[in-house]
Amino acid sequence: MKQAWYAKKWITMLLHTAAWVLLFSLPYLLRPQNNANQPPHPQSQNEVINTILWFTGDLMMIGFFYLNALLIIPRLFYKKKYTLYTLAIFGSFTIYVMLQWLLKISFTQADKNLEFRKHVFFSTFIFIFILACSIAYKTIKDKIIADNLAKEKENEYLKTELSLLRSQVSPHFMFNVLNNMVALARKQSDLLEPSLIKLSSLMRYMLYETDEEKVSLEKETEYLQSYIDLQRQRFSKKVIINVNMHPADKLYEIEPMLLIPFVENAFKHGTGMIEQAQIDIDLKAESNKVQFIVSNKYDPVSVEVKDKASGIGLVNVQRRLDLLYPHSHNLQIKKNENTFIVTLQIHLAV
Repeated sequence: MKQAWYAKKWITMLLHTAAWVLLFSLPYLLRPQNNANQPPHPQSQNEVINTILWFTGDLMMIGFFYLNALLIIPRLFYKKKYTLYTLAIFGSFTIYVMLQWLLKISFTQADKNLEFRKHVFFSTFIFIFILACSIAYKTIKDKIIADNLAKEKENEYLKTELSLLRSQVSPHFMFNVLNNMVALARKQSDLLEPSLIKLSSLMRYMLYETDEEKVSLEKETEYLQSYIDLQRQRFSKKVIINVNMHPADKLYEIEPMLLIPFVENAFKHGTGMIEQAQIDIDLKAESNKVQFIVSNKYDPVSVEVKDKASGIGLVNVQRRLDLLYPHSHNLQIKKNENTFIVTLQIHLAV
């Protein structure tokens, strides 16, 4: 999976550095400015000492931030060692307060009892703020990592599922075509040889083209035409086959083997004992939209006994459409008296 720009290490380090500099510069940026009419005074010794103390405290808070996020939370809190986690946080707070206090009394002269109470009170707010930021940072970071892993797993799952769906369509289709070849061989028909030639072109497409994620609509149309020609040879004049596939106004790409199940289904259920069997196939591509309509006559009175392979094609193609074009396709399947009509519209991205 391609790494997001904000997840790169140097960008992460730069963002963290900028955030710390901005956060700990606020007390200096927001402090009152000296009157411009007054002459500047040299920085007093107390200001230098306070600056050193602030800088030291800032470094300690930065260290605690990453210690909590990278070590204490994963080692204790995530392992449900809540008592140890609480002790670790309290210990870190105690160390922070005492070190800051020792530094302060070493360089300043003040009422130690009064200053210590103020010091603890003020340090508590700073510590709680950094603790909350550390927990929020770790939570958000882990959530992003978990979401990325889940998305990667989902993508791999979808790729695997699509591969399985496609592999199911091909054997189902070949099973029906080979049955047609057996029927022609039993009849010792002269159509067997041209049928085998058509079959070889179909197999060539299935072996060398369907491994790609996308194929040109023109190649998919040629594949459909080869299959239809194969069925024409089989049924001769027993079935009226009307085909109207318009050339596309530009080069479109589509998922391979996506349209053939509808045509295969029409020949499977629209022939046989159907009187005046007729199959109409219409394909049109323009304005970044593909419209595919397949209709066939069927006998609503007859009850079809389905075999184990029945319906594999249409079920799979519906699933593939949901995976590949989740918000850019419209599939309608209707039955009007004695006609079965499938209408598919796909909006293709340019």
